[in-house]
Amino acid sequence: MSSDNSTSRWSVILAFGLVYFFWGSTYLAIDISVEHIPPALMCGVRFLIAGVFMLAFCGIRGRKISHSWGDLARMAVVGVLLLVGGNLTLAYAETHIGSGLAALIVAIIPLWFLLLDRLILGDHSVPLLGKAGLALGIIGMVVLLWPDLTATSTLGRAQLWVCMSLLAGAFSWALGSVLARKWKSAAVDPFSATAWQMIAAGVTCLLIAAVLRDFSRVVWTLRGTSAVLYLIICGSWIGYTAYIWLLNHVATSKVSTYAYVNPIVAVFLGWLVLHEKVDGYILAGSAIVIASVVLVTSAKVKSRVRVEAMPALTVGE
Repeated sequence: MSSDNSTSRWSVILAFGLVYFFWGSTYLAIDISVEHIPPALMCGVRFLIAGVFMLAFCGIRGRKISHSWGDLARMAVVGVLLLVGGNLTLAYAETHIGSGLAALIVAIIPLWFLLLDRLILGDHSVPLLGKAGLALGIIGMVVLLWPDLTATSTLGRAQLWVCMSLLAGAFSWALGSVLARKWKSAAVDPFSATAWQMIAAGVTCLLIAAVLRDFSRVVWTLRGTSAVLYLIICGSWIGYTAYIWLLNHVATSKVSTYAYVNPIVAVFLGWLVLHEKVDGYILAGSAIVIASVVLVTSAKVKSRVRVEAMPALTVGE
């Protein structure tokens, strides 16, 4: 695993564990929350509350929470790409398909990571083993989507379009993640930056909710409210913070493996709690996805060599 020399291996393992488990469980929480709370309103409330409280916590702890307008603009762009383009799309999708299937489709993210990492950052070279794992992940996606790809009913076609929107949402998430890494600065506190990202996303989602008249359609239930609270604490405060921390310490192609692990957690919880259907396609696709993450995580990501005028330097992570 590639990381900064000052980064503890155990800190990296813990951060991965938090992202793997808590984000895997958020698919179930989103599915429950959107039963009676419109997706845009749910996301707006979730991210704005999480962001405001996290920013206040950073201020109390003496962390720098004021930044230049340029830094704030970059944080807003990253927050909107990640949490509006990625999470809001997911929330809408889960009003049409199960949480487990949605999570499995989102597992295509590592492919977008690979492409955008090379195009935007250009400082990593993924070896053949890693590329083979990514290709295997795509095969797993085809197996998972095969019933919808071959469906002729209106419902099946509608679900297929929802699945396609998730692929676009995955691209938005990957783009935001790569830009977050590209724009990272030692002068910017990563935790307060995370808070500002969530605030920007929360405000954007609430604006969308206002346009869609979500406030007149919401039904606040104990079940839905509890799910939103879980998303705030475990999904935003713990999971999202660990994710942003990983982006600043580990190669994005490694971080992206969460998209392979989360679906397994989501499928199991969806089956256990919501009694979602688990058929042969989902089992076969899940097995292929697990095999692909083994290949990706076992591949060593190589840093490219950048040649300067004098002297020549090898730039690593």
